Amino acid sequence: MRGTRRKQEGRWAWRLTGFVTVCVYIFMFAPIVATVILSFNASMFGGFPMTGFSLQWYGKLMANEAVLAAFRTSLWIALVTAIVTTAVGVTTAFALVRFDFRGKQALSTLVILPALVPETILGVGLLVLIKAVDQPRTMLLLVLGHILLAVPYVVLIAQARMIGIRRVYEEAALSLGASRFSSFREVTLPLLIPAVVGGALLAFTISFDNTSASLFWRPAGVETMPTQILSMLKISISPEINALGTVMILVTVGIPLFGGLILQSLTKLRRRGEPKEETQ
Repeated sequence: MRGTRRKQEGRWAWRLTGFVTVCVYIFMFAPIVATVILSFNASMFGGFPMTGFSLQWYGKLMANEAVLAAFRTSLWIALVTAIVTTAVGVTTAFALVRFDFRGKQALSTLVILPALVPETILGVGLLVLIKAVDQPRTMLLLVLGHILLAVPYVVLIAQARMIGIRRVYEEAALSLGASRFSSFREVTLPLLIPAVVGGALLAFTISFDNTSASLFWRPAGVETMPTQILSMLKISISPEINALGTVMILVTVGIPLFGGLILQSLTKLRRRGEPKEETQ
């Protein structure tokens, strides 16, 4: 009897957990689904019930020069951030995993620190520092701010991959006469490709979708996609904003998924190309 009662209680506990989990997911993703649906609303009022299906708001979005300028700005900032952050993050992770030097623990803490501080606090703090030294806000400072926020994540991804790469491969290359740089380029870097691609995609997404840093550090008159959305929300909530939000969702979610599929396909092709070991 006790065993049967415990099984029933366990079933009800799992059902309750599943119900709460479903409610949490609905609470989190229902606004996103509603934004995507309302972007196709034929009415000029962004709300239910919908009056019809239309793509006119996407057409107006493509003709909006302010939105296009903000998209171009966010795109090149994210590209520069991804390239620089990947190079710096992979190099830093390699140094932290493979070498012992004075100040290693302090460097590791300093690199990860921006990920531990809330972006709003970090943005306000750096803005106060910029004002204190009488430094005007420029595009260079904005890009450096995005790099500062994305570096910790790339370092963590590269470190996790570096720990899984055995040191014997590099030592074998060094024993055969290869230099330290050649060993890294020919042996370590190919094994790090998944971390490099994953870190670059994550850095691109963090930069492209960043709101706090862009809001505090952007120069006057410069808008990125998140700040452009905020400025449009101050006027009214129309299906054009819903269309812009849908584009942002596609970019921030679609690019990592697309990159993951490409990486998975390349891994499968590489495994197929490797010679199979003969069993004796």
